[in-house]
Amino acid sequence: MATEATRRVGGGRAAAKRAAVLAAARELFVVDGIERTSMDAVAARANVSKRTVYDYYGDKKSLFLSVLEDAGTSLLASLRAALDRHLSDAAPIGDLPALEDALTAFAVELGTTVIGSADYAAVFALVSEQRRTVAELQAHPLASLPEEALAERLGHFAGRGLLDAPDPRLAADHFNALTTLLAYSNEPDPTRADPDRVRRSMIDGVRAFVRAYGAR
Repeated sequence: MATEATRRVGGGRAAAKRAAVLAAARELFVVDGIERTSMDAVAARANVSKRTVYDYYGDKKSLFLSVLEDAGTSLLASLRAALDRHLSDAAPIGDLPALEDALTAFAVELGTTVIGSADYAAVFALVSEQRRTVAELQAHPLASLPEEALAERLGHFAGRGLLDAPDPRLAADHFNALTTLLAYSNEPDPTRADPDRVRRSMIDGVRAFVRAYGAR
């Protein structure tokens, strides 16, 4: 009978294999494209058997969605950490200028660190390639969770009388349009964007957002 320690070691090895398969698939999908990447190539890159890849993920479509989920989950964790650093309930934000400073710090971190990350680059590239052919991407929860997380914070500050935002989700969409979408509108590869230009665009976008939504 397997001991608890043996089961932990076995589980750890399985988790390591899964992580290796996801890392290999992500790299190959981004560099070579999903259609041109074979399960054999993924197995070879991950140093596991082809049977292991199929046992864990079933087929290439499921593997692709798992890669996207893994990268997206990491990306959302980074986003929520940035929100907590700058816009938490405990943040010293008592008036509109302080809120603008906090929103600016959040936007600059979002634009120069989170969106410039390898996780964002992977999600951006994979979704761009497969959005029209993979039905699950049309209504994937990762598509709306970032705006929903920001909307919750904007709703909080509207409730404190600092923002005039009766529809926080719409306000979050406008914030995104004025900051990240404008900053990266002409940049096909977010990881190669000029950080100084992105920073300036984020600052200007927050200023416009506060002018539109700031309570007077």
